[in-house]
Amino acid sequence: MTSENHKKINDRHALIFALVAVMFWATVPTAFKIGLQSFSPAQLIFFASGVTLVILLVLLASEKKLTTVFRVSKKEWLLSSLLGFFNPFAYYIILLKGYSILPAQVAQPVNMTWPLILVILSAPLLGQKITIKNLVALLIGFAGVLLISSRGKGFFIEKNDWNGILLCLGSAFIWALYWIFNVKRKAGQLTGLFLNFLFGFGYLFVFLLLTNSLKIQTGKSLWAAVYIGFFEIGITFVFWLKALSLSSNNSKIANYIYLAPFLSLIPVHFILKETIHSTTIIGLFFIISGILFQQTTFRNKKRES
Repeated sequence: MTSENHKKINDRHALIFALVAVMFWATVPTAFKIGLQSFSPAQLIFFASGVTLVILLVLLASEKKLTTVFRVSKKEWLLSSLLGFFNPFAYYIILLKGYSILPAQVAQPVNMTWPLILVILSAPLLGQKITIKNLVALLIGFAGVLLISSRGKGFFIEKNDWNGILLCLGSAFIWALYWIFNVKRKAGQLTGLFLNFLFGFGYLFVFLLLTNSLKIQTGKSLWAAVYIGFFEIGITFVFWLKALSLSSNNSKIANYIYLAPFLSLIPVHFILKETIHSTTIIGLFFIISGILFQQTTFRNKKRES
């Protein structure tokens, strides 16, 4: 088999892994809403994180990397304690609180603005410059947020929705911070993620104890928590990493993730019975256009340098 044929086969497999991951991620907003029917945000992510932690432990064992957890430096453990506070603790509690206020078709796209926020935060924290094009991308993205949040009423947003919008934007801000601090990480991706969730699970456990909320309720919400733990991070993360490792063009594969918010509207409509507004579709195009425009600008700058 020639190297060219081998490359084509790998790219085909990468595409399959990427699309499977995207399809799983597209179902998560619906699972969030189902889980929140009986659980508080902290309860839902506590049980989901427990499932994710077990999956990551099994994956580390299957790849014979369990010992790497004990070989990381004290500095790495300290960084993990910070990152675990960001994700899953603060990020998901704030995001899910937003989901408890807003329809799924609004909450998910608003949270998707994190790549735009990432560039703004990179200026003071990583010393990167903000260009006019970055600001234009930000304006395009937030115009999409306003459209989606209006739920078919132009740019008018209900007063009660502002809390949910600010929460989802806040979670996007935390996710952007998480990725900035993650740049400093030296542990492997799987090991690092396991340590993050180990600390995050601990924070959630203490939080539920202090708020007297540590209790198990059987039913749809518990199954939703298991589903989230399995498909939001767990096995889907492995599929995504596999896609990136097989692909000859990671930037092309990475763009498939922008299919997720559009595909998520299908279960949102048929399972949650939400009426999908035209402003949701248009707003999503705005947000993703802003992100892609920003990425194109960044790639051009890299070529010039």
